[in-house]
Amino acid sequence: MEYIQYLIIIIVLVIVAFAILKSKNKNFKLEANKLVEYLGGSDNIIEYAYTKSRLTVKVKNVNLVNKESIQKLGAQGIVEVDNQLKIILGDDARQLTRYIDELKW
Repeated sequence: MEYIQYLIIIIVLVIVAFAILKSKNKNFKLEANKLVEYLGGSDNIIEYAYTKSRLTVKVKNVNLVNKESIQKLGAQGIVEVDNQLKIILGDDARQLTRYIDELKW
């Protein structure tokens, strides 16, 4: 009888763990689309690169960039120097850059 109770507890814990993982799974393609849009569109992006947790983007017109929306998307910070933005994205920077590659080119 005890084994059945332990088995039920383990099954419930596994279901809860899967639910948590599913809720944390990000849709990077959707986020990349939004990020490109918030950067003023693909035509506004001159070049970009990522390093560990940062995405560095050079844009034609910095006035087209919606920094507030980028931060709402999950950026931990944005540093602007001339027409270059350094966006701190954490672990998502590499994955987002891959999807931006697909959108941009």
